[in-house]
Amino acid sequence: MKTILVTGGSGFLGTIMTDYLLDRGYACVNLDLVKSSVERGNYVSYVGDIRDRECLEKVFSEHKFDAVFHFAAMLAHERKMKKELWSSNVDGTKNVFDMCEKYGVGKIVFTSSNCLWGKSFDHEVKEDEPADPIELYGRSKAEGEKILLAPSEKVKSVIFRCPTIMDEGRLGLLAILYEFVDDNKKLWMVGNGENRYQFIYAKDLCRACELALDYPKSAVFNIGSDDVKSFNYKYQYVVDHSESTSRLAHFPAGFAKLAMKLCYWLGISPLGPYQYNMISSSFIFDTSKIKKELGWEPTMTDEEMLLRSYEYFHKNKEEIRNRKDVSAHSREADMGLAIRILKFFS
Repeated sequence: MKTILVTGGSGFLGTIMTDYLLDRGYACVNLDLVKSSVERGNYVSYVGDIRDRECLEKVFSEHKFDAVFHFAAMLAHERKMKKELWSSNVDGTKNVFDMCEKYGVGKIVFTSSNCLWGKSFDHEVKEDEPADPIELYGRSKAEGEKILLAPSEKVKSVIFRCPTIMDEGRLGLLAILYEFVDDNKKLWMVGNGENRYQFIYAKDLCRACELALDYPKSAVFNIGSDDVKSFNYKYQYVVDHSESTSRLAHFPAGFAKLAMKLCYWLGISPLGPYQYNMISSSFIFDTSKIKKELGWEPTMTDEEMLLRSYEYFHKNKEEIRNRKDVSAHSREADMGLAIRILKFFS
């Protein structure tokens, strides 16, 4: 039986990954700042910080790991966390890498991000596209990649560059959209809504992580859905397959981006530099490499994922609003004063 350490295993993706592995006969160990909700056999959970080398020594010395799935990361959605974001995402990643070298763990699987860029592309982005992040989270992911791809005789790192990860329970900033749908408000888009932005189904990502266990070298892979439709199509798909009477609406891109930037710097909107730069942009990964080298294929379309995630919110919104001590993607993001005013008049 292989034993996998999942850092960030109490979070949205970490919990799905843990269940995926346990269902397939692996043993799992979780290390997270937040207590785990998983209670199953062959599962051990630690509450701890990847920046704490003493904590990591304890975890690595008590278990013999076949691989580490390194998902732990702080997000940029909350300003109060920004001072710690770099140390967690960069110093913490270095600590995990060092422990793998010290304890002879030969494989790290790491989830990176399309936040390595902050601009629109008129073509599908390949793995050799130079990173050009515009905010701290993207810069921290780029630095984490550099750490994990450093030459090592003992450790091979497989990095998956992920767009928005979707499944039941994916909330965070998306919960703002879902609340508009639930309350039959206009679904505002910046620009004409014909921009295309890719998602990845969480369980498809889990399958890729498992496939990476047998990959013999360090590598970077893009991952994402196929047949990416416009936001107009995706939002309308959710409305058409729900009881909502929401209608699509559009702001002129130039005016809206200036307003979003102002609202963010006034502290009355959660939508930061990445969001207001990319909200009317297109971004799609080229996934030909992962299909060829890992034999991986996506199983869900973006619109199916978005509907699945919305339906979870719709069915569980009262319980969701009472959640405490869960990861950022497993709770509602505060929409802020600016979006509350927009919702009131929509």
